[in-house]
Parts: sequence; C-alpha cells; structure tokens
Amino acid sequence: MIKPNSLYILLLLLCHTLAFAQLGFQTINKESFSTIDLTYPGLEEVNGYYQNREYEKAATTLLSYFRNRPLKSHPTFSSEELQRLKGRAMNKIDLQKADNALKHRFQPHKGYDFFHYGEDIDWQYWPVKDNEVRWQLHRVGWWESLGKAYQSTGDEKYAKEWIYQFRDWVRKNPKGLSEDNDRYAWRPLEVSDRVKSLPITFSLFIESPLFTPEFLMEFLRSYHEQASYIPAHYSAIGNHLLFEAERMVLAGCFFPEFRQASEWRQGGINVLNTEIKKQVFEDGVQFELSPTYHNAAIDIFLRALYTAQLAGLAQEFPTEYRKTVEKMIIATINFSFPDYSFPMFGDSWRADKKSTLQQYGFWRKSFPDNPVFAYFATEGREGSAPAYLSKALKDAGFYTFRNGWDSLSTVMVLKAGPQGFFHAQPDNGTFELWVKGRNFMPDAGCFVYSGNEEIMKMRDWYRQTKVHQTLTLNNQNMTTTEAKLLHWSASDSVDQLTYSNPSYPELSHQRTVLYIDKSFFLILDRAEGASTGQLDVHFQLAENGQPIIDKKKKRVYTQYGDGNNLLIQELIAAPSTLVTEEGKVSYRYREEVSRPAFAFQRTKEQNTEYFMTLIHPFDGMKPPTVKLLENDRQKQIVRVSVDKKVYNIIIKDK
Repeated sequence: MIKPNSLYILLLLLCHTLAFAQLGFQTINKESFSTIDLTYPGLEEVNGYYQNREYEKAATTLLSYFRNRPLKSHPTFSSEELQRLKGRAMNKIDLQKADNALKHRFQPHKGYDFFHYGEDIDWQYWPVKDNEVRWQLHRVGWWESLGKAYQSTGDEKYAKEWIYQFRDWVRKNPKGLSEDNDRYAWRPLEVSDRVKSLPITFSLFIESPLFTPEFLMEFLRSYHEQASYIPAHYSAIGNHLLFEAERMVLAGCFFPEFRQASEWRQGGINVLNTEIKKQVFEDGVQFELSPTYHNAAIDIFLRALYTAQLAGLAQEFPTEYRKTVEKMIIATINFSFPDYSFPMFGDSWRADKKSTLQQYGFWRKSFPDNPVFAYFATEGREGSAPAYLSKALKDAGFYTFRNGWDSLSTVMVLKAGPQGFFHAQPDNGTFELWVKGRNFMPDAGCFVYSGNEEIMKMRDWYRQTKVHQTLTLNNQNMTTTEAKLLHWSASDSVDQLTYSNPSYPELSHQRTVLYIDKSFFLILDRAEGASTGQLDVHFQLAENGQPIIDKKKKRVYTQYGDGNNLLIQELIAAPSTLVTEEGKVSYRYREEVSRPAFAFQRTKEQNTEYFMTLIHPFDGMKPPTVKLLENDRQKQIVRVSVDKKVYNIIIKDK
C-alpha cells in the first residue's frame, strides 16, 4: 500500500512533469552532457551510460553523484551549515521572504517593501523607477530563503515553487530578448550574483524528489550558460569587476565537473591578481574611496583566496596578494571608530556592529598571526591594539585624528584625496567626529543609487558639496577633487593636517586641521583666488542633539542629556554670519531623517578670505568660553584660550 505522504509526492511529481512538458522543456539527450567533463573523477559510471547512449540513466546517475558529493569549495556555505538548517526554526525574515515568494511577492531590494509580480510572473515589471529594484530582481535573492524553508520544514511546496520559478526565469529571460531586458537580467554583476547564489540553492534543494534528472540537466545547462557569459562581458573596472572575477573562481571550484571549470577559475584568479594592483592604493585603500566598498573588496579578495584554498589552488595567489589584503584591513582599522562603524563617505552606509565583527572574525581567520586583527575580532579580549594613534592614509587622503582606541576616545576621520571612482562624492575636506560613543557629525550618506529623474534628484541632494563639512563657493558643488597634501604630523601636543584642493576655477581651498592636546580641534580655512561670491563653511550634526544656535557669538553647541556634548564656534572677528541650512542624513537605503545643519558665511570680495573654527567636545550642558588671542598669519602663530587656559600653537608649513 502506498503511504499518504508517498502518494502526495507521486502526485506532485506527476503534475510537475505534465506542467513542464507543456512548457516545452527538452528531454535528456546527448547534447545535455556537452558541457560536462565526463572524465572527471567520480563520473565513471555516468560516462559509461553516456557511451552506451543511455542518457536518462546517465542523468539519473549524475544526480546521485551530486546528491552524495561532499559540499565543498563554497566560502560561505558548508555541509555543516546545511545540516544546521534541517528541521530548525527559520528566522522571521527568511520565512517571510519564502512564504511571500510562494505568492510571487518578491522584495528585490530591502529599501522597499514586497511587490506582487503576478500569478504569471512578469520579470520585466518595474514597480518603482529605481534601477536597483529591477537589477536586484534578477539576483533572485529569495530563492535561498525558499531553500532554507524547504530544509527547515521538509515541505515540498517550497521545492516545487523554486523549480517553477527557476524554469520560468530561464524561459522568459533569454539573452537577446531585448536591449532593455539584457541591461537588467544580463548585466554581468547580476549574472555573477546568480552564479554565486545558485550553488547554495542547488545544495538546499537537490535532495527533493522533485529535483529530477531532467531538471538537473536544465539547471546545469543554464548555470553553464550564465557562468560562460561573464568572462566575455566583464565590467571594465571597479568593484563590479572584482565581484564578477571572484564568482568565476567560485563557479570553477564548486562545479569542477564542467569542461570549462579550470578556465573559469584561472580567469577569475588572473583578474583578481591584476586588479588588486590597480584598485588598491599603496596605503591599502580601495580606489573608489568608499569605506563600504573598500570592506567589500577585502571580502572579495579573501573569499576568492579561501575558495581557492578549499580547491587546493591557493598557490595561484602570490604572497604579495595576501600582503595587500592585510594592508587593506589595517586601513579599515585606521579609519574606523571604536564602535566598529566608519565614515559614510561616498556611497557608504552606517555599519552594523554584528556584521562588522563577523568580518573581523573572517579576517582574523585569514591572518591568525596578526595580534591587531585578534584584538578587533574579540572586542579587545585578545591580541593588542595598534601601537599608534593618529594616522594618515596619504594616497587615499583619509586622515584620522584619535586619542585612543576604546569607547571613551575621540576620533575624527577627514577625507581629502584624489578624484575617486564611481562611488565618491565632491566633498574633499569633509569629516566625521566621534566622541565617547557618539557620532556627533555623521556624513550625509547617499540615500539611493540610480533610476529615473525623480530618483536621481533624491541621489543628487546627498551628493551636494554643501551638505558636507567643507567649504563652498556660492553653494555650488566642487568642480575638482584632487587634494594635495602639504603637511602631516602627529605628536602628543598637536596633530596637524594641511592640504590644498583646487575646488573651483580660480579658487583654491586650503584647510589646516589642528588636534590640540588630544582634546579639541582648530580648523583654519583659506579660500584663495580671483573668484568672488558667497563663501560658506558648512557643518552638519547628528539628528538628536537639540543644539543651541547662538548667532550673536557665532557658535552652536549640542544639549545631550548625558552631558557628552560638542561646541562649534567661528573665531575670526571679520564680518560673517551664522546661518542655518537644510540638513538630512541617510543611514540606510531609502531612509532619511532631518538633522541640524548650519554654515559660517561671508562674502568673498578680495583674493583671500579666512575662517577659523573651533570644535570642542565638553562635559555637561554649558560650553567652554573660547577666545582668539592672537592670529599672526605671517609668523604662523595662533593663541586661543579655552576657559582661561591658553594654548600657543605654531602652524607648520612643511
């Protein structure tokens, strides 16, 4: 007698077979094996059936081979992880994605809610004209959630739906369908994302009885087509190229049974070995000058190396490759705050501490002998903090002033570097300031990436120079970001940075930042050149500081109830005004909050104009009393008093 559960599965298989036969999927034949290296160890029985032209038996045996093959050569998914999923309750986010996917409600991008793509899935549907929504639709990220739901529940409805959606996507998105569809479904980055994720989905569903020999051959044919597409369509440069190359290494290592597997692996390795020299400055910073993408590049380089190690190919990466990645991690440490966040320069987002700690764990595993990596991977329980404090990453133009590495420290990170690629903004001179666990002056972020005119208007607001902590002429965007370092030094009494940037035609902006007595900052701005108009030195605060705006004394100071507060005050007596401005910050995609923003403003009527701004953290609710006692530009001497304590500062020009 057939058990009810077995009868249910048999009925599913019958419906499944009839439905897809109607869609015209090919039967198994000789051509089905054209991409497979049947001489690969372990495929001897498959090859025997193939040679005897018993193609269905060959496919059945190949399916058995994959079901029993150890899960290896994937840097983020292992046999242990697969076993942990079995019968285990899912997290709510994955379960929601999986159950919505059954109804064809997909969430391509976490910045938006779920959208219904129709009973008959419309893969060209574009619910909001944000390019990321349509691009990321074709990354099919919910397929992995369907697989986790299958492993958690054992319910074949998840396997049935995934197989349906996989076949539907393949049928409706062939290469060359249209120029518009190819732009989204076959952009190399999206193809590479599928090449990365499909091995995981494959592993999650392969034990299902609905995963038939026929479907296996369809899957392998499509995967081969997608992986083979990438090398001929690599992105020209940037993080996209890195992602694509890493995923080619993965494709060749996870599916060594393909004839082209070795070619994929080696091609990806060659690209990474080449690009790590092109894209990483000598100081260890990735050339897009975005901390988020810098850290992504670290993980790309390391995952590729780890994948190659699992496949016994680590020797294909030279020693210098590892040294460069180690230098990149050190750069991250240098521009990070004690809470594991980092500035939102360029297209960066507020870092999540849990995720960043996981990154440090991976980095420590890759470099087990580095005590500094151990320190950050364990939140200081093991290893040791860096032996220095302030640090200049001169090639990238990331300059960090700090008085410690713990949660009571003060840390300012300032950006003044070369023209960045892709994700950089016209913002040389901007900075973030973190004091005793609070980021007082976060960067604006970026809000969205690309899309129609409405979307780009949103993006462009966050790219404006005037919404960064720097100087503008007539509130226009900088036309040039190519800072030249004039001086950097660090000592117990004064850290000094001086750089010059040709911000506008006929106007150069020179900024000197002095970190005095490891307690407060003095910023000297000089605007020099023939251009005239309105000069503003802009500042933005975090959204919840309830600042006091004292226009008479040209000062702004926060009023946090815990007494951890900040004073910002213009010191030069020349005619200037304190004006308030529109302020917003975006910590996550499509999320924004209003925040205080202001500028010290004066009219430029002569060749050179100056600003001098003091930024002073203080305890309590009453700000310190500050006076400028001397400002001798000839002798480069500045004297200020803070609550009657006098500081004599000599500015260095070399």
